[in-house]
Amino acid sequence: MIKSFAKTLSDLKEKEALEMAQEMLESGKDPLEILNGCRTAMDEVGKKFEKGEYFIPDLIFSGEILKEISAIVKPKMVEETEFEKIGKVIIGTVEDDIHDIGKNIVTFMLDINGFEVIDLGIDVPPEKFVDAIKETNAKVVGMCGLLTLAYDSMKKTIEAIDASGLRDQVKIIIGGSQVNEEIKNYTGADAYGSDAMLAVSFAKEVLQS
Repeated sequence: MIKSFAKTLSDLKEKEALEMAQEMLESGKDPLEILNGCRTAMDEVGKKFEKGEYFIPDLIFSGEILKEISAIVKPKMVEETEFEKIGKVIIGTVEDDIHDIGKNIVTFMLDINGFEVIDLGIDVPPEKFVDAIKETNAKVVGMCGLLTLAYDSMKKTIEAIDASGLRDQVKIIIGGSQVNEEIKNYTGADAYGSDAMLAVSFAKEVLQS
């Protein structure tokens, strides 16, 4: 059912995908499995975009469907999870990049795992990250970007955080489908993650150490 659900979602069949998510929840399916199905679907959407089969409106639409599914799944996960807020995490899609699907999944997973998430949105300039660190005193910063252009923005943002004297106060994780060790070193980040649970694990490690 999860494979079929992921395909329906990646084909942007909104009504069917929502019905399947509801059906799986009612039959006792683990909400985390449903979210993993969403991640698989979003990976496929990203590939279709790269191949020129999908365009910006399709990416935006897939993000809207994901939000609707999250609204169905989240209450069930919160119901099963009792927690106090672990700490604050700042997250945003960096300057010159408007993709928010990956960011929204990470934000959702951080939220249900007990973090207070400060979501700066998309196309976020370096100074906005700097201001957010000053205002919130968060110890973890997540930067997202799908386009290769985003790597320069990530590097520029981390340099701005450093120039503001805040670099030692925060741990920075970058994320995106093409991010790897080489990109991490290029940008100056502390870690990189290709999926939402890696970001959650990183934040827990930083804030609970």
